[in-house]
Amino acid sequence: MPDPFLSSDEYDERAHQLYNEGQYDEATELLRTGLRLYPDAVELQVGMGYARLAREEFAWARRSFEAALVIDPEHEEALAGLGEVLLKFGERAAALGCFDRVLALGFDQDLDLVLQMGRALFRESQLEPARRYFETAVRAHPDSAEAVACVGYAAHRLAQEQDALDWLRRALTIEPRHAEARIYLANLLYDRGDYEAALGEFDAADPEDHWDELGIWRVLELKKSIYRLPDDDPELKPWLMRLADLAGDEDPTDLLLAELEAAGPDGTGMRDPAQLELFSTLLTELQEMHRRSRSGEVHRVATRDGVHLIGTWEEIVRGMRDRDAAYVGRTIEEFLLGAAARGRALTGVAIPATDAQSFLRGCAEAGLLRIVR
Repeated sequence: MPDPFLSSDEYDERAHQLYNEGQYDEATELLRTGLRLYPDAVELQVGMGYARLAREEFAWARRSFEAALVIDPEHEEALAGLGEVLLKFGERAAALGCFDRVLALGFDQDLDLVLQMGRALFRESQLEPARRYFETAVRAHPDSAEAVACVGYAAHRLAQEQDALDWLRRALTIEPRHAEARIYLANLLYDRGDYEAALGEFDAADPEDHWDELGIWRVLELKKSIYRLPDDDPELKPWLMRLADLAGDEDPTDLLLAELEAAGPDGTGMRDPAQLELFSTLLTELQEMHRRSRSGEVHRVATRDGVHLIGTWEEIVRGMRDRDAAYVGRTIEEFLLGAAARGRALTGVAIPATDAQSFLRGCAEAGLLRIVR
């Protein structure tokens, strides 16, 4: 039953806590209760809009944000939320109108709000305006490593590789402990074949900063190739432990992969860095063989821009890669790694890059796509 002793602010605070904990259903129910008591509480309407948005109930979210703007036409969070919803409906011009209105009201100095709008655009592949909003955040907060890194992520998606490298390095100059930016930079350097520079960046991050197995495989291979470390070198142990943490219980395929990773082309010794891409391909192929032995099911996912992709998990990921201008002609492993890093940077959710199924389920949990079946 509604608690008449709670103020609208208390309802809002409790719902906000539930939202931050990912309990969207509970937050929605609490907000509904609060709105029965305080129907004109703008903060409760805004909170309901974001809770509905998190549940992908876009029509209801739009209704809540619009109700909030009837009460307060200049409420910046309601405008930003409505802009996000309008992007879901493909109303790009109207969405940008909401976002620009937020800036016109003087909230261009609000770092979190400007980054929120930029990330919403980025998620919907509106890369040029996303970069513009990220750069707005940088102008207001030049010492924000997060804002600077976001410009780098957008530049990479726009296929502006050198620009992306420069922005990511700038972010790390501001905040050397910005793990996501450093790992992203390391992987970009690896993709360019600059293995020693990549290893230098990987070495500056802790194993616990990594949330995908492929990146750690790269670290292990580079350390053994460049530093000529033996398999049992103590320097490798923290990375192997992190790999085990991410991989969970080992199965026969994992053991086989470990043997392949430890052996050179002739069964002994270390591999040259030029062979790393071949190893990554072999790793993925073996994992794919193991997956196909278990299931050949056909699935469907819906992206945020309304595109539906149908096929096996691997076929869906291949389709996503082919639609991404920055990854056309590049390997699936590169796409998984880059897309997972971008997703984590934008949403804060760790997305696995070890295989297609885990990647897609991780993207769904982060709200980047929806698994229809």
